[in-house]
Amino acid sequence: EYKSSTIERRIGLRLAHHKLASIAEYAALTEREPEELRSLAQSMLIGVTSFFRDPAVWELLVKVSLPGLLESAPAGGTLRAWVPACSTGEEAYTVAILLLEALEDLPASHRPLLRIFATDVDPEAIATARLGLYPLSIAAQISAVRLKRHFTQEAQQYRLRKSVRDLIVFAQHDLISDPPFTRMDLLTCRNLMIYLTGELQQKLVRVFHYSLNV
Repeated sequence: EYKSSTIERRIGLRLAHHKLASIAEYAALTEREPEELRSLAQSMLIGVTSFFRDPAVWELLVKVSLPGLLESAPAGGTLRAWVPACSTGEEAYTVAILLLEALEDLPASHRPLLRIFATDVDPEAIATARLGLYPLSIAAQISAVRLKRHFTQEAQQYRLRKSVRDLIVFAQHDLISDPPFTRMDLLTCRNLMIYLTGELQQKLVRVFHYSLNV
């Protein structure tokens, strides 16, 4: 239930890669070389993401949503967040950083524990996310203050500090066919919905609503 335009674009790119002129030629190729189907499927997993993508959205989360969410969280309890379709982890780490910073405004006795679940259907993306290791170019997305506080520099890369990485459980999960995570206080999904049909979008909205403590 991907949008047909997305599927057609990705098949078109594979045709161009193999210098083929028609779908029929490409179908014949997949019969001769079944591994090509894996390459096509992998190309559908569009991992376009970054830290603090669309900053205004995250600012709204911090100013409008998090204060009430943290205030209502029981002292000594756990605030649970889920980031489905997390790709290579940037969105999940953004959530972790913002939650950590928001906790600072609470008295130590009123700070809940944090547990973030980040999932994706792509095992390679999950493996990258678990490492928490990113190129130096992320400095264009993250303030110098946050880089110093939440990252360490290793050669030509930045790595999330262990205190941030330990907040997140990364797991392979098919959002469409696997049972959803439940009892969540916060859910963000910003890398997937635009590629899906309207019918599937509505189905996932219902899944998300079921997952939340509302």
